[in-house]
Amino acid sequence: MHINNRFLLDLFMRIFLLLLLGLNWSLALATPNIQHWKTKNGTPVYYVHAPELPMLDLQIVFDAGSSRDGKLPGTAALLNGLLDQGADGLDADAISTAFESLGAIYGSDVGYDSASVKLRTLTDEKLLNKALANLQRVIAKPDFPEDALERQRARTLIGIRAKQQSPGALARDAFMNALYQSHPYANPNSGTEESVKAIKREDIVNFYQQYYVANNALIAMVGAIDRKQAESIAEKITTTLKQGKKAQSLNKVEDLQKSNTVFIEHPSQQTHILVGQPGLKRGDPDYFPLYVGNHVLGGGGMVSRLFEEIREKRGLSYSAYSYFSPMRFKGPFLAGLQTKTDQVDEALSVLMENINSFIDNGPTEEELIASKKNITGGFPLRLDSNSKILGYVVMIAYYGLPLDYLETFNANIEAVTIAQIKDAFKRRVTPDKLVTILVGSSAEKQQEGT
Repeated sequence: MHINNRFLLDLFMRIFLLLLLGLNWSLALATPNIQHWKTKNGTPVYYVHAPELPMLDLQIVFDAGSSRDGKLPGTAALLNGLLDQGADGLDADAISTAFESLGAIYGSDVGYDSASVKLRTLTDEKLLNKALANLQRVIAKPDFPEDALERQRARTLIGIRAKQQSPGALARDAFMNALYQSHPYANPNSGTEESVKAIKREDIVNFYQQYYVANNALIAMVGAIDRKQAESIAEKITTTLKQGKKAQSLNKVEDLQKSNTVFIEHPSQQTHILVGQPGLKRGDPDYFPLYVGNHVLGGGGMVSRLFEEIREKRGLSYSAYSYFSPMRFKGPFLAGLQTKTDQVDEALSVLMENINSFIDNGPTEEELIASKKNITGGFPLRLDSNSKILGYVVMIAYYGLPLDYLETFNANIEAVTIAQIKDAFKRRVTPDKLVTILVGSSAEKQQEGT
């Protein structure tokens, strides 16, 4: 029988693709084995061996988020954005070119709790060593040039002013401010126009010297390097940093004592509504009942109750949602939607009716089963790349979660009962102490425009 080369090539490619898909699926099903140790100077290291691709994803995390800004909100974000804008005598272009010439990707990020720098690089020894050397230059020898500071300040101010034109951004800032009041979470990560204008280079340098130190850092790595290489990399990184001290503890978030409604006038066609209160922190024992329960209430997208009741049945909003956002301290529980100004009262009423009903009755058995299947069924997709795994490793490391968190995740989801959900929601969501934020045009303004 004659078989031509084209047929053989097609057959080979089909088999190869099937094997590749099978490999990717098996990798997605396998939970990563997280190894943990400390460097000689005490910096925690978390490492996952992932030999499938010749890549290393590395993240260095500092307890240097915006909650450390003090009297100058925006300092943490400005500093983090300046690290690669000048270091060890090299300007931003030279630093960027050094990464790009190696096929490496540098990134940085700032949240309320932490600040970090990231590196993705090939594991070829020469390329890896050069990429790491450039990263060490950025984190250990930043110059914070005045001209770069002014450029970064200008970009930040443009972003802050742009938020004044965005009802969604205004609502979010007002929501966090009303929830957290005197706590650092109340301030936007990017700062205010007044605070950003007041930040000096000296403030940036002082912040860096206090928080970007070995004792205030952790390192996470996922990639095709062995344990010995990972240990060597971690030692190199931390020895270039000053020893310093661990950041002091912050005050905890206080629960709200009463409800509060804030209306912000804004010339928009729709009114943005946010309702919520401080919810839970990372590692909270109520996390899984609240997570599964909220999937039914408003976290499950188009199959959630809020979406069904507010959009599908009544057409009051394009979408309606709710979520818990755990942080070091109690992160927000938030429910939100957008609706026409003349429908605000009705939409808000339906939202609160559904929240109250869920607190009283919890989900049905059918809703619970469907939510569990949806959550556990989508779990492999959360781990289908090294960068996603790295994100989870950082979360586990930074918030002190169990190293088997990913391994036991689905079992914890499956173990949740209706009784646990009802109990957790009744204790953790108090309707008479919710903050309500409304951003939109008032009825009077609407009438003036007609």
